[in-house]
Amino acid sequence: MSTDLLRKSILFGGDYNPDQWLDRPDILSQDIKLMKMAGVTVVSVGIFSWSTLEPQEGVFCFDWLDEVIEHLHKEGISIFLSTPTGARPAWMATKYPQVLRVRADGTRNLFGERHNHCYSSPIYREKTAIINKKLAQRYGNHPAVKLWHISNEYGGQCHCELCQQNFREYLKKRYITLEALNKAWWSTFWSHTITSWDQIHSPVLHGENSVHGLSIDWMRFVTHMTTDFMEHEVAAVRAGKSTLPVTTNMMTSAEDSASDPGLDYWKFKNLIDIASWDSYPAWHLPGHLNLPRTIEAEQTLPVDDYRRAVEEGFQHDLFRSLSDGPFLLMESTPSNVNWQQISKIKKPGMIRLTALSAIAHGANSVQYFQWRKTRGSFEKFHGAFIGHDGKTDNRVFKELSELGSLLKQLSKVADSDVKAEAAVVYNWENRWAIETSKDAVNTNKKAYLETVKKHHYALVQQGIQCDIISGEESLKQLCSYRLIVAPMLYMATLATSSNLEKYVESGGILVATYRTGYVDQSDLCYESFPPGPLSQLFGLEVEECDALYHEEPITIVIPFEANRTSRANSYTQVSDYQDVIRDSHKAEVISRFNGGLAHEKPAVLKNTYGKGEAWYLASRLQAQTLQGLYKNIIQEAKIYSVHTDVANKSPSILVKERTGSDGRCFCFFLNFSATTASIRFTDPQREDITLGPWGSMMVEKDYSPSEAKGVVK
Repeated sequence: MSTDLLRKSILFGGDYNPDQWLDRPDILSQDIKLMKMAGVTVVSVGIFSWSTLEPQEGVFCFDWLDEVIEHLHKEGISIFLSTPTGARPAWMATKYPQVLRVRADGTRNLFGERHNHCYSSPIYREKTAIINKKLAQRYGNHPAVKLWHISNEYGGQCHCELCQQNFREYLKKRYITLEALNKAWWSTFWSHTITSWDQIHSPVLHGENSVHGLSIDWMRFVTHMTTDFMEHEVAAVRAGKSTLPVTTNMMTSAEDSASDPGLDYWKFKNLIDIASWDSYPAWHLPGHLNLPRTIEAEQTLPVDDYRRAVEEGFQHDLFRSLSDGPFLLMESTPSNVNWQQISKIKKPGMIRLTALSAIAHGANSVQYFQWRKTRGSFEKFHGAFIGHDGKTDNRVFKELSELGSLLKQLSKVADSDVKAEAAVVYNWENRWAIETSKDAVNTNKKAYLETVKKHHYALVQQGIQCDIISGEESLKQLCSYRLIVAPMLYMATLATSSNLEKYVESGGILVATYRTGYVDQSDLCYESFPPGPLSQLFGLEVEECDALYHEEPITIVIPFEANRTSRANSYTQVSDYQDVIRDSHKAEVISRFNGGLAHEKPAVLKNTYGKGEAWYLASRLQAQTLQGLYKNIIQEAKIYSVHTDVANKSPSILVKERTGSDGRCFCFFLNFSATTASIRFTDPQREDITLGPWGSMMVEKDYSPSEAKGVVK
């Protein structure tokens, strides 16, 4: 498949693991028959098949894979062929224990689990190059194979001596001299000056873990080693004379944690031909369990599947942006997972609803883990197309088959895109810096990712379609957006700051918040008041920033008339942070604090800069207030909203659009609710839309909202 084929249809299928059934020759023919029945068009094969492909060192068994690929090809089912490097065979770990990872405490792992291998290991690199090249030589030009699925869900760290050596080499290239490194790490603090490269070790609990520059550079290095290993894998495929496009399935950033801060996926952008990711949100949770995890001020806000859908949409927007267009939904579950604390089954309608939501956000595939339930081991109770009984007369298979038929009807959507006039900045290095730093707030209330999602949610509530960007894009790329939101841009590098300043000067609108412009790329504080290099752009300086207890009753005047309950001033509570803004005659004060250290000082400011505007929020606003602010900005800037022709809608309905190059618009109406919901349009000649519980609909229309046609119900 060239990536052009992705523009011709919405692919449908999932992970297929026939190597688990080689003792059952009847299973393969049965599987393909049922795939045809369900409308499957693509399967991912070989993801964890190394021990079957190479059961002994240097002994390769491809006959079974030959048969699988030929059978699938005969029936017109395409293949994403994986390199099997996400889990190594037992013989390799036994003979070459150095391929296994070393934990932060210095102990080497035993054989087991996935991604338990060292990316620095010469042996592991040698073995992966051999298997990848052989696969490429054998199948790289097979007409059924359309895409290389490189490894599986890259992640994790290794602290072995080889990785320590590579870390030191990485730092030598980054800093050139120890003098530069010591300055960047401010290592004279606590007398931690480095006098030899050999003294450097990865940050660990029983060693150095308080030098923020070291911690951030280690996280950068982990991403560097992972991307370097992926380049190694792709090079082996290319050495096998295959020119097919490549992807690797990524995971949601929401799963990153303090112990595993994740990979900087922006660094993968130039390695892949198309982005893909694995989506496993927890649906149907009771509201009291499904809360924003860290923003205490929002804990009175009920959270339902609609809010979870918008949060899931943030991830779709992220990977669509990473792909610069349509992306692949590589994995999701057709019913339930088996590893959440409570693994709920998707209710009737949710299979179609979540699939259409992914497509509405820019996915050109809907794929599931997995095709057939495995009989044993960790995921034997994970949802699948086909259960242990092998039957098709059940709700899940029937709904999946209906979806397969629907996706064929939606093939014309494939050659369309999500048009976004707004972008939200999410930057992994900035997140690492915030979470590593010891400052006024050292609890989970820092909440960088959750804050980014909160601003994204506020825009979606206004019908705004958003890209997710790193903030490090070129000025030309930034200027393609009317509005850019950069919450908590704590690490504001000089290059990023300069581009944002030029962006606003040329007519863009920028919204930023508290904890902006504190440090450079080495986590060194600027020798100025925050927001540092952005002070002139925002027309203000932050003299102090106070951390707030949840109980502190600090409010601001609601800044916009549309959000006030009367003509008199109405107030709304703020939380977590309170910037004390130095008096400034440059920025216009939109709202002031009532209470706290910054009593009567600015809380919301707007600075006209060149042809554009720079907004600054000096505290964490409640969701409704944030939505009111964006409503005002959007109306004044005339930013396009997918709600433009909607007069009224139920709050559980999510509206999204994709637009074709020929001007056709595909509107998706998605009801994330157990109750019936409806939409009424401003055009009286356009019929209202009513959606049942978990209902969904796609409507094709021209740009004129009164010319809706081609309804897919």
